[in-house]
Amino acid sequence: MVSYKRLTPEEVHFAGAALLDPDETTDTDLKEVNPELLLLPQSRRCSITVALLTLGGLIVVLFGIWLLGTIFWLHKPPSTEPHRPPPPAVAKSPNGTWLQPEPCSQIPEAWRFDCYPERGAVVTEEMCHARNCCFIQRSQAKTSGRNGVPWCFYTPDYPSYELVSITDTEIGKVGKLLRNKKTYYPKDIDALQMEVLYEEDNRLRVKITDPAEKRYEVPIDVPVVQKKAPNPSYTVDFIKEPFGLIVKRTQTGTVLLNTSIAPLFYADQFLQMSTLLPSRFIYGLGEHRSNFLHDVQWNTLTMWARDVPPMELTNLYGVHPFYLSMESDGMAHGFFMLNSNAMDVALQPAPALTWRMIGGILDFYIFLGPDPSSVIAQYLDVVGKPAMPIFWALGYHLCRWGYKTSNKIWNVVKEMRNYGIPQDVQWNDIDYMDHALDFTYDTVNFSSLPDLVKDLHRHDQHYVMILDPGISNSQLPGSYWPFDEGMKRGIFINDSNGDVLIGKVWPGLTAFPDFSNPDTHEWWYQNLKRFHEKVPFDGVWIDMNEPSNFFDGSLNGCPDNELENPPYTPGILGGTLKAKTVCASARQKISTHYNIHSLYGLMEAKATESALRKITNKRPFVISRSTFPSQGKYSGHWLGDNRSQWKDLATSIPGMLTFNILGIPLIGADICGFGGSTTEELCVRWTQLGAFYPFSRNHNSIDEQDQEPTAFSPAARTAMKEAILLRYSLFPHLYTLFHHAHISGHTVVTPLLFQFLTDEKTYGIDKQFLWGKSLLVTPVLEAGRDYVVGYFPKGLWYDFHTGDSLISSGEEINLQAPKDKINLHLREGSVIPTQRPNATLWVSSGQPLHLIVSLSEDGLAKGDLFWDDGETLDTYEKDQYAYIYFTVEQNTMTSEVLHNHEEATYITVETVSFYGVKTEPENVTVNSQEAAFTYRNNQVLTVTDLGLNLSHNFTISWM
Repeated sequence: MVSYKRLTPEEVHFAGAALLDPDETTDTDLKEVNPELLLLPQSRRCSITVALLTLGGLIVVLFGIWLLGTIFWLHKPPSTEPHRPPPPAVAKSPNGTWLQPEPCSQIPEAWRFDCYPERGAVVTEEMCHARNCCFIQRSQAKTSGRNGVPWCFYTPDYPSYELVSITDTEIGKVGKLLRNKKTYYPKDIDALQMEVLYEEDNRLRVKITDPAEKRYEVPIDVPVVQKKAPNPSYTVDFIKEPFGLIVKRTQTGTVLLNTSIAPLFYADQFLQMSTLLPSRFIYGLGEHRSNFLHDVQWNTLTMWARDVPPMELTNLYGVHPFYLSMESDGMAHGFFMLNSNAMDVALQPAPALTWRMIGGILDFYIFLGPDPSSVIAQYLDVVGKPAMPIFWALGYHLCRWGYKTSNKIWNVVKEMRNYGIPQDVQWNDIDYMDHALDFTYDTVNFSSLPDLVKDLHRHDQHYVMILDPGISNSQLPGSYWPFDEGMKRGIFINDSNGDVLIGKVWPGLTAFPDFSNPDTHEWWYQNLKRFHEKVPFDGVWIDMNEPSNFFDGSLNGCPDNELENPPYTPGILGGTLKAKTVCASARQKISTHYNIHSLYGLMEAKATESALRKITNKRPFVISRSTFPSQGKYSGHWLGDNRSQWKDLATSIPGMLTFNILGIPLIGADICGFGGSTTEELCVRWTQLGAFYPFSRNHNSIDEQDQEPTAFSPAARTAMKEAILLRYSLFPHLYTLFHHAHISGHTVVTPLLFQFLTDEKTYGIDKQFLWGKSLLVTPVLEAGRDYVVGYFPKGLWYDFHTGDSLISSGEEINLQAPKDKINLHLREGSVIPTQRPNATLWVSSGQPLHLIVSLSEDGLAKGDLFWDDGETLDTYEKDQYAYIYFTVEQNTMTSEVLHNHEEATYITVETVSFYGVKTEPENVTVNSQEAAFTYRNNQVLTVTDLGLNLSHNFTISWM
């Protein structure tokens, strides 16, 4: 048996480089490589003499073969069928069995790229060889959504494009690609233009388009660069034939992209590109229910927005074709495929990745970091950084489907107040509506809704209601303004015949607004404004916006055409593009639904955000179910219709981590679960974890048992109250984290790996997380546990509650976790601003501050605080904010006001606790004046009754 050495990406690249054509001098970047050699077994070492004799013999044999082939070709009549597929790579033996060419068996299994990726197809030898691919049958069969080793895979020399020219431009290079052999998908685009844009030193963009005919491109705003990056941290090399693109990190030589490993496809409705990955550590690629770290063992992720409760191996509500990849040395890079068509992303253990899309263009970015946080910031430089939320968005939210009356809601709110449990926002699901009609309320069962909202406002609370996009077309003419006016303005999605497409959602038969049409935005604003005059809501929850449809396509079905039945359909739940949504052939203002389906939620969010700006003149609050890159600029997201199960509790953490790296930090899951009835223990543990969701909402389904905190035993109610109060006390820190997300693209909830790049044990952790860089959260995620095992990276940590220190060598530690506690730890070297909590954030935000300082081993710490009025639009951009920076060194803490504002004058610093003060001080001074202090045996120094105005610099010293 031949043994194989799996080549690293670097070896693949240099093997190609070693095969440069010595006569090629027109462009040093243009290389001609035989990719077959990339996967061949390693040769034995031999003496120079044997090598020379062998080489000479090979030259003679190859010359003879070439001579005979040339004579045969010269006598062969010209083909009358140009552009046919290449001749089969296999032949049949006399007994009728297929003979595999030797290179097929030499390709390691992990490096076999699927030539027959169609879901559900049972691939035979004949089917595979019809595509001129290798066929080696495996014992395991393909399973839906997760493939094993492909039986049918590309030959090493499978025809692709040829790079026939490459020239320099002001911002990079432009090349021409030609295909000389047809593929097995219809409508190949034989001539392509490739633009390589050196946009920033750490950002490369590549666009491959059809120069003869304009194709659909994703209509989101991205930077337009006029000048080439002066000192790019990457090199770009090209393989001439078959075409390949190789991008390397200059500093280390790590290959970040290598497309030469499988053929490039570019047909009208099938685009495919493969690349090697530098490691198996890959993250992102939302929205899917999975671990934070994706599995590269033959794992296919499908993207096409779909209304379905979260489940594994299924395309869910949002589409985010971005991944973060860790490299072997702790560096990181990102890759963003700017494409909104239905797609599969296939991972395999080489490790490698294949993009398969059914429309649009190849338009992708590579971000070189070099650390994960920088990668995310660079990605958000392209798609847009998240909005700064209005302050009350970070409070505790209550909702359910099935309150059934406004009086029931009022009772729930009053109970929360009576028990002193903080609540900032009350929500309604669709049962507040009159027969599920948007922009109405039930004047019988919810007759007191306007008064309820006014009462919420009197108590510094807020109200959010749901809206679905489907607009009923079944009301009497003249009786339902949203539909009548929408018809007048022509703002609904049309079917392929140009008639309004009719689907079905909660109110019955419905039309769907076309949010790609600017006129629809104005119509949407008018509807919201009219309803706001009746019920003065504060925010909007946009649901069912994949868009969801109870029909497959429409009331009248969908036509049988290439948009509804493309040559290749990704692994979409339901098997067709129209499954539980509108027809792919439906017409919208800017394109067919086939192209912009997965943008529907983004476009509705933009319209809603814009309308709320005008109506409230405050920061808009929008939560959307369907999302797409750049969504964070307009809305937050929740993880959908989960269930009241421990598994759903646990999987909410990887979902939250993923959306933070996708640029939507205002994220959370339905606390205590949406579907099914919760248990008291589950709800307590979920409330403790949910207190650390950036978006913290308890949401329940119709006819399930009540699950607001007041519905449980006194002990459970108290545990939930303490968790929510803990969240409110941390509001200054959380608000500051959102500020950094808004201006710098930082994560709010941070994976441990982002802070501990050299500790590979952190790369797969998704049962713990950080707030920012410093606050480690270790929740209980299993039933019946009064302890939890947490991993602590190497260093000094402090119990947040007590200040007790913990020195870790990089190990798992068993932590006590009684029912009323969630474990929090502070990383050394941090300053965390906290605040005395109260019933609402409006009241809490005026309370004195308590600063918690966790000293490093050498006595250092730093932290910061961003402060403004919490609701005015664009305070940072308009200089209407305060920013304070805290540092500790040499036994002295300094608070420096780097940017001052009136809002800071209303806040005082009342207490400072220093964790890790090794010896009891003899005295403490505040601004050079002696102050009272306490010192505990666990090395915690506390200075109280300070009364320091936040708008003034101050120092605290001890000795």
